[in-house]
Amino acid sequence: MRIDVLTLFPKMFETTMTESILGKAQEKNLLDLHIQNFREFTTDKHRHVDDYPYGGGAGMLLQVQPIDDTLQAIKKETPETKKRIILLDPAGKTFDQKMAESFSEEDHLVFICGHYEGYDERIRSLVTDEVSLGDYVLTGGELAAMVMIDATVRLLPDALGNEQSAPGDSYSTGLLEHPQYTRPAVYKEMAVPEVLMNGNHKLIEQWQQKESLRRTYLRRPDLLEKMEWTKEMKIMLDEIIEEENKRDLN
Repeated sequence: MRIDVLTLFPKMFETTMTESILGKAQEKNLLDLHIQNFREFTTDKHRHVDDYPYGGGAGMLLQVQPIDDTLQAIKKETPETKKRIILLDPAGKTFDQKMAESFSEEDHLVFICGHYEGYDERIRSLVTDEVSLGDYVLTGGELAAMVMIDATVRLLPDALGNEQSAPGDSYSTGLLEHPQYTRPAVYKEMAVPEVLMNGNHKLIEQWQQKESLRRTYLRRPDLLEKMEWTKEMKIMLDEIIEEENKRDLN
């Protein structure tokens, strides 16, 4: 996968993009990352990439020309790949695990990091997606781009040491991940559930599924509205609700 990032602050990516899974993905040639400073493509003699909005208003807007010319240079360099061009914008669709999975299936992603007050509206005609990290405003799109790249790249085949890690992550199944434990078996009178140590994989799987459902019910019940329910899951949820009601009474 190739990823290009259009930014005015390329140094922000120097450390983050070379550590941990992202660094290893590049070492394995799973990720070909290019950080593009679109200021280098401005035709303004003062190297400005922004200007005042027509009609007045607070702040400055990014101009369309530097970003368009940067995109054209990328397309010229890689004419053979279909590109998904992502504009990072608070007004965009909220990024989630399903979007990360969709991004991970692409050959070439391009992220445009905004700054200042906003974009010249014509920039939107150059992109395929407008995406937001959440319902808040950041100083620029760089941090959002890093989060989205991390969430995407870790889903690439061989990016993680254990191929089963990503499919079991929270949100990948639509539910939060079940509780997990490691040694020691008992710490300060807190014991690992016995079912996890009995070697019965079927019972362990059932326990994990139920506890995943329980955690989602207690912490993110909104996610349950999007679930495709099986008969077994409905029975589990009824059991969980009954157990939690009894716990509340105690």
